[in-house]
Amino acid sequence: MDCAGCASRISTAVKRVPGVEEVDVSVTAGTMTVRHAETPGLREAVLRQVGALGGYAATPLPPRGAPAEAGLHGHAHDHGPTGGPWWRNPRALLTIGCGLALVAAWIVGRLAPAVEPWAFGAAMLVGLVPVARRAFVSARLGTPFSIETLMVIAAIGATLIGATEEAATVVLLFLVGEMLEGLAAGRARASIQALSGLVPATALVEEGGRTREVPAAELAVGATILVRPGDRIAADGAVVEGTSAVDEAPVTGESVPKRKAAGDTVFAGTVNGEGVLRLRVTAAAQDNTIARVVRLVEEAQESKAPTERFIDRFSRYYTPAVLVLGALVAVLPPLVLGAPWAEWIYKGLAILLIGCPCALVISTPAAIAAGLSAGARRGLLMKGGAVLEGLGRIDAIALDKTGTLTEGRPKVTDLLPAGGNGRALLAGAAALETGSSHPLALAILARAAADGVEVPPATDAAARPGEGVAGRVNGQALFLGAPGSATAGGAVPSDWAPRIEALQAEGKSVSVLLADGRFQGVIALRDEPRADAKAGLDALKALGIAPVMLTGDNPRAAEAIGTALGLPVRAGLLPEDKQRIVRTLQAEGKRVAKVGDGINDAPALAAADIGIAMGGGTDVALETADAAVLHGRVMDLSRMVALSRAAMANIHQNIAIALGLKAVFLVTTLAGITGLWPAILADTGATVLVTANAMRLLAWRE
Repeated sequence: MDCAGCASRISTAVKRVPGVEEVDVSVTAGTMTVRHAETPGLREAVLRQVGALGGYAATPLPPRGAPAEAGLHGHAHDHGPTGGPWWRNPRALLTIGCGLALVAAWIVGRLAPAVEPWAFGAAMLVGLVPVARRAFVSARLGTPFSIETLMVIAAIGATLIGATEEAATVVLLFLVGEMLEGLAAGRARASIQALSGLVPATALVEEGGRTREVPAAELAVGATILVRPGDRIAADGAVVEGTSAVDEAPVTGESVPKRKAAGDTVFAGTVNGEGVLRLRVTAAAQDNTIARVVRLVEEAQESKAPTERFIDRFSRYYTPAVLVLGALVAVLPPLVLGAPWAEWIYKGLAILLIGCPCALVISTPAAIAAGLSAGARRGLLMKGGAVLEGLGRIDAIALDKTGTLTEGRPKVTDLLPAGGNGRALLAGAAALETGSSHPLALAILARAAADGVEVPPATDAAARPGEGVAGRVNGQALFLGAPGSATAGGAVPSDWAPRIEALQAEGKSVSVLLADGRFQGVIALRDEPRADAKAGLDALKALGIAPVMLTGDNPRAAEAIGTALGLPVRAGLLPEDKQRIVRTLQAEGKRVAKVGDGINDAPALAAADIGIAMGGGTDVALETADAAVLHGRVMDLSRMVALSRAAMANIHQNIAIALGLKAVFLVTTLAGITGLWPAILADTGATVLVTANAMRLLAWRE
């Protein structure tokens, strides 16, 4: 399929099959989803109906939750498969044959002028007969007002008024235009569907100290795979051993490779650099990053934007109106003004060709499909054209704090030793926390590992509920806990109290270390803002979007982060409070986007005009949201809005091209300046132009 007219033709025909309830056809993905009653033999009837249209071949695909699906290959205009040399597909061969017949007719006309009309008539039939057959089948299966119908009427009419040579040429130009249209659509489809080709076909699995090659599709969660330098990574995973720079550009668009070490996550489809990596698979093939992207893009392309739905409704009335207009232009001037019949019939036929809606109908879905694909390649997933269109219109955005504006895990921010030895302070704290899975403990251990601090063994280590953890290290009794717990023992010097209060005022969790009851120093931790949070919020403000933080965290911690990032804060909120605030903003006339990553964000995500899940979010958040920032960058939110606005600008350009060319040639045709040849060029040329313009979005950069 290469145009929205194809999808409409197929959908209309399949809906006439008894038992079919709903049909969704995706031009870009080349798929059709049929929802139907349990009718015996219905699948075979659907496939026969598609084949009856001519030029299409449908093959069943494995069910993906719907009762039946079919992949559509080819095109109602007989373009055939998009692979292989362009001149081998059926449409190209027909176009070449029609061109040769036209050349032969011209030679015959020069040698025997008396038979020239018959020679051109025969040349015209070479291309017109297949077109007429498609027009007849389409009309019989529910699409009477197709481009083929307009073409047949125009060609036969031109022949009847003696313009046989021009009729034959118009048919050839029509075939050439459709061939170019099919080539443009094929390139677009190949670019969009290339996402699934990023994952390699095989992977090296390690078992019992040996490696064996297995299909990537069969990798199980928990398996260990070996990735050699230069290999493409076959699954989402976590690094178990090794360090290397990983090129994430194919998935995230990042131009600089990222250094990966033990514990870091990697994405399927990215490319390993110079080091050998051992990875633990964290997602099955059907759930990895690339599979999720492809699945969301496919589903999104079946969801039409409001502009696209309007164009679809408009085109239903537009084509019959063109037929009426062409008839009026052909008949009224001769009847009312006594104008020459042949001249005005000729102009009426030209108007039929000018009025073909192909360029107008494809203008929006082509841009939407390209925009969705451009976003997916950069980790910006949008569930449909309506989301892509709506994102550009938001003027307020509510963001969660933990895991959205911040990393979602605490880090050591301050080491304040009483005696000036920060490494000794960190070593003692890490010794007590060894083996703990508490987030604060993990943060202390991570800082010790990053600083290369040697952690001594601890004995008799035990947690004191509500206070901290105690044990013996190097013969000393150590205690690590909250300042209040330590103060109760009278071990924190009074001059340290203001410093501790200042740290807590910044939203930091503070722990003090005591050795044999003596104060050793303070360790402060906080869930820090993402590296790009401030720049991302500034970019949103520059786009005219007002951000606000909505969080269930305590007000002091939230205010500290909000002040650092420069945005207003609403803290201590329950899930229903977040939803209520979103509703209040909407009641003020604002279009609101909500960004979050947790279950407690789901109600607000659903209530917002656009719900956006951050990359590491829960399945509930991802399912509830309309869009997802796959890689968790705050800056990606502004990129998503910018892409939406670029896509809408592209759609407006396409509509202007489609209607502008028609308006120009309508005037010149009525004025007698242009005729049938420019008319068909205006139609097919406009279709190729809007498709090519839409494809520019595939290379979009902010």
